[in-house]
Amino acid sequence: MISQKAKYALRAMVLLARAHAEDEALIIADISERQNIPKKFLEQILLDLKRHGLLDSRRGKNGGYMLLRPADQITFGEVLRIIEGPIAPLPCLSKMAYRKCEDCDGEKSCEIRRVFAEVADATRAVLDKTTIADAIADERLAPANLRGKARRR
Repeated sequence: MISQKAKYALRAMVLLARAHAEDEALIIADISERQNIPKKFLEQILLDLKRHGLLDSRRGKNGGYMLLRPADQITFGEVLRIIEGPIAPLPCLSKMAYRKCEDCDGEKSCEIRRVFAEVADATRAVLDKTTIADAIADERLAPANLRGKARRR
């Protein structure tokens, strides 16, 4: 399961992708209200995403947060790794934070590792090819509170 923080990050990115299509920035209060994300928690999430080069922010009348890259160049996997860390069900399967399992007699003979390696590969394949743009490709499927033009403040 992904964490609530990861869900919030992905929901914020989807909303920002819609705003990006309109060449607009969104303020934290707007994102928070429209996505029902606690404001303080959202601030931390957006700062993490900004620090990792996915978002930019600007001050002033038309200020707020915006995508730094097009939505079709940002994958779900990238966002999840920033927020959650490695995408692996076992530490011995992590590509970013490999660690041998403490109770393991040998990775090559581990039946559990073999099964979860397939799970990890399939999961990574989906998350690393699915972009934020893919999530908003069919606007007819979007909930009513997310449709339409982003608001400027």
